[in-house]
Amino acid sequence: MEIVSYNPGHDGAFVQLRDGHLISSVEAEKDSNWRYSPLGSREIVSGFGRLNGPPDVLAVGGWWPRESRPTGSAAEHVGYRGLDASVVLQEPRRLFGKDVHYFSSSHERSHLMSAYGMSSIPQGQPCYALVWEGAIGAFYEIDADLNITLIRNVMNQPGNRYASVYGLADPSFPKDAPFSRFSDAGKLMALASYSIRKTPTIEEQQVIDFLLGSLDVRLDLYQQLESSVHYNVGVDDEEFRNFAGIVSDRIFDTFHRFAESNLRQGWPLLIAGGCGLNCDWNSKWRDSGLFSDIFVPPVANDSGSAIGTAIDAQWHATGNAKIEWDVYSGLPFEQSATADLSGYDVTDIAVADVAAMLDFGLILGWVNGRYEIGPRALGNRSILAAPFGESTRVRLNDIKQREQFRPIAPVCLEVDAAQLFGCTNTSPHMLYTYRVATPALAAVTHVNGSARLQTVSMSTNPELHELLVQFKRRTGFGVLCNTSLNYSGKGFINNLRDLAEYAKAHKLDGFVVDRRAYLRQDSEQYTAFRGRNQEVSVER
Repeated sequence: MEIVSYNPGHDGAFVQLRDGHLISSVEAEKDSNWRYSPLGSREIVSGFGRLNGPPDVLAVGGWWPRESRPTGSAAEHVGYRGLDASVVLQEPRRLFGKDVHYFSSSHERSHLMSAYGMSSIPQGQPCYALVWEGAIGAFYEIDADLNITLIRNVMNQPGNRYASVYGLADPSFPKDAPFSRFSDAGKLMALASYSIRKTPTIEEQQVIDFLLGSLDVRLDLYQQLESSVHYNVGVDDEEFRNFAGIVSDRIFDTFHRFAESNLRQGWPLLIAGGCGLNCDWNSKWRDSGLFSDIFVPPVANDSGSAIGTAIDAQWHATGNAKIEWDVYSGLPFEQSATADLSGYDVTDIAVADVAAMLDFGLILGWVNGRYEIGPRALGNRSILAAPFGESTRVRLNDIKQREQFRPIAPVCLEVDAAQLFGCTNTSPHMLYTYRVATPALAAVTHVNGSARLQTVSMSTNPELHELLVQFKRRTGFGVLCNTSLNYSGKGFINNLRDLAEYAKAHKLDGFVVDRRAYLRQDSEQYTAFRGRNQEVSVER
């Protein structure tokens, strides 16, 4: 059975599922499109272009606010909320001259089914689920027959409330904006780690009550906070950073207290929604001892909604709610014929030579195979660097054109993770934080001593694993800096033309695409490296 599914809204994606296997997920923001983009014609053409014929099922996400319909007209999407498996849209349609089964279920179910279907929890094992995102903040029970029961709406709009805190202090955020900026949640996650105070002042408590106590996030009421000490003070303010940590803890603690009092079975917990990308919160759930297991998909945000809808359609059609999947299920890299490679030395290169360049101090783009699904760079569309110096973190944030308070994540050989980060399990999708055990890794150590770790083995990413092994042979550490290869505010670069332009404009020393190196002739680091390593030959 072949199922094509798409989520048309922000973080749009077009998914192909065949006989319980994820074939591909084409995400709207990738290939240098704006982050959080809705699905567009480019992704639809690309997705349908990968099919051999019409699918058996066309599955459509339940939420698309930009489409309205006259009263009484046929529904295309079933809506945002809704749990009952019977509340879905199933009917015959025509596609490419063939009868196909049309399916739609709610956005809420898409998050739940994505986490359930991608997890290793056996079908039939009861579990709890937490969906926390911009709008929804709720716990659920999923029984052996996949009946989903809402336990409690714990907090409305937790993600929007979280992001709104950043906007309070940021003078560039318009205080009469209709909604928070999606990008501010990740920034606040970084700032919250700077907090060294746990107790709010009386005035801060009043602000917390204002931001967290209303039924909806009302950003148009920011004007009531003009007298707040944190209003437009700037995100570098030390006391605001303390406040950011206090609010972050308060939101988590609200959910934790409910779970501690009400979720007593010890079942596994599935986590979905954009707040599932908050590594600090995921780590707190992992360490809480309340659940036998924690699973967060790498597509916890809306980029996984199309996968969830496809899983839901598969379950309705076959009774199977599980899929086989690989995080590297995006599109291959495009070798653009129009790429301007003037000013580059181009050569096929051994992985050992890449390790030598990184050890020497070069910062390189690293492209291999198909891109990662979800927003985290996991070694196929990455910028890599040696992890040792604080100056490397500064340079990487300059390359990325982002704030210097943002941390840089480490990628580490799985076999070394326990010694260097206290990570005794696998962490292949960069969804948890761990404590850095050595001062040697300054570039990947956040201000609070933590790191958002990705572990790599031969089975998860052979090319990156080989590079880490070669780097360890030179330095004693199988660790590198790993940050996403993208323009500011856009998804991963996925074609040679954009990458060649990006490296020049953002001062990368070069990049490697499937073991072919493109090295900037005007890079001081590369020039110095060549001077010491004449054996690295190049083609011009």
